[in-house]
Amino acid sequence: MNQSLPKRRRSRDTYWYDFRTHWQLYLMLLLPVAYIILFAYVPMGGASIAFKDFQIRKGIWGSPWVGLRHFTNFLNTPNFELLLRNTIILSGYSLLATFPMPILLALAINEASSARYRKSVQMITYLPYFISTVVMVGMMMNFFSLRAGFVNAVVERMGGTAVNFMGEPKIFRHMYVWSGVWQSTGYGAVIYIAALAGVDQSNVEAAVIDGAGRFRRVWYIDLPTIMPTIIIQLILAMGSIMSIGFEKVFLMQNPINLDVSEIISTFVYKRGLTQFQYSYASAVGLLNSIVNLVLIVLANQFAARVGNTSLF
Repeated sequence: MNQSLPKRRRSRDTYWYDFRTHWQLYLMLLLPVAYIILFAYVPMGGASIAFKDFQIRKGIWGSPWVGLRHFTNFLNTPNFELLLRNTIILSGYSLLATFPMPILLALAINEASSARYRKSVQMITYLPYFISTVVMVGMMMNFFSLRAGFVNAVVERMGGTAVNFMGEPKIFRHMYVWSGVWQSTGYGAVIYIAALAGVDQSNVEAAVIDGAGRFRRVWYIDLPTIMPTIIIQLILAMGSIMSIGFEKVFLMQNPINLDVSEIISTFVYKRGLTQFQYSYASAVGLLNSIVNLVLIVLANQFAARVGNTSLF
């Protein structure tokens, strides 16, 4: 104990000296920290309405406690299996299609010899990310319209039959996923392009001297270099697999494709905001967040054991 006291005192003295020396930086941190506490941590108390029968007049703390009743009601609802299946299929399909595309694009851009060409391709593929979800779905409705869409006009010109792309349940998931691939691939490739900048050029030059082609250089040099980044991004993607975006699905949703487009997030919106079942919707959202937390922890542990790379 006597030996540890001087170390603790030195540690406190070091922290105090650091604070006095760089107090301006700590002062600048005050506002962002207050913002995070006020808008990220304080609202967490509102999650307690998932365990209550929330009544606006009584407020959050005055509403009666009902325990896990809303959770059990959701698990026993007739639509639970449909909601879970649609959410997992749509999110899993989106992950499988969306995740590798930025990696492939970044590798392809990195292999281009012309700097002007690389910048042009990167800018063109990056621009769709700035299109809002509402505009994106509006474009899809116009392009794939049954009567006035140019896609069906081309199909009919080629002797085919017009297809109701936005109303056909079998096509809904493909429309959702691949429009997302087009919109997000360029933005997602930015982090991998930055990671590829750290490739050791001496290894590349040695591989060229040894006669390795482009594919082998990519496979044995580029991919191992960016593999930690890929693993981290995959862990983050696994952690949000149950939190698929609400806006785009809801805007693309119609009575015809409802059997494949109704997911947990749209269900929460309809129950919470249109039917005013705030406690029930909060319970469903909280359960969904817990599942995401479990998934990200499991994915992180698996990555740490297999690839020695983890998020935390």
